[in-house]
Amino acid sequence: MTINATFIGQILVFAILLWFIYKFVTPALSQALNERQKKIADGLAAAEKGQKDLAEAQSRAEGVIKEARDRANQIIDQANRRSNEIVDAAKGTAQHEGERIVTTARTEAATEANRARDTLRREVGSLVAAGTSRLLEREVDAKTHADLLDKLAAEIGRG
Repeated sequence: MTINATFIGQILVFAILLWFIYKFVTPALSQALNERQKKIADGLAAAEKGQKDLAEAQSRAEGVIKEARDRANQIIDQANRRSNEIVDAAKGTAQHEGERIVTTARTEAATEANRARDTLRREVGSLVAAGTSRLLEREVDAKTHADLLDKLAAEIGRG
């Protein structure tokens, strides 16, 4: 009977141990496991949210980059148009300035030609007066000389 009594005693101790584990240890372990499971689920949810946020951020970054490229292209196009306008304006200004310089040069050339003609007229008049005085063998007075020169200049100017 000692084996039977020992065996029954062990079964009772084992049953008490099971009850103790079920009553005190299992809830604590279950609670710890539930908390750990919740933390893992929260971590996975946060990771998934992070992935979504990353995808959204990449999408926004691509949009911003595209917008910046478009804006840069617009600025480049505006700069090219403006440079063409400046070149065209400079060409126009240079053309007008060139025309003005040519006109001024022509006016100065005409003025110089008129001066040269007047100088030649006077010199020819002086030569004519000198030749006339030699032919006449007398000196023509200054007033007569000036009158002759004016007449001669007027005749040369007409013809």
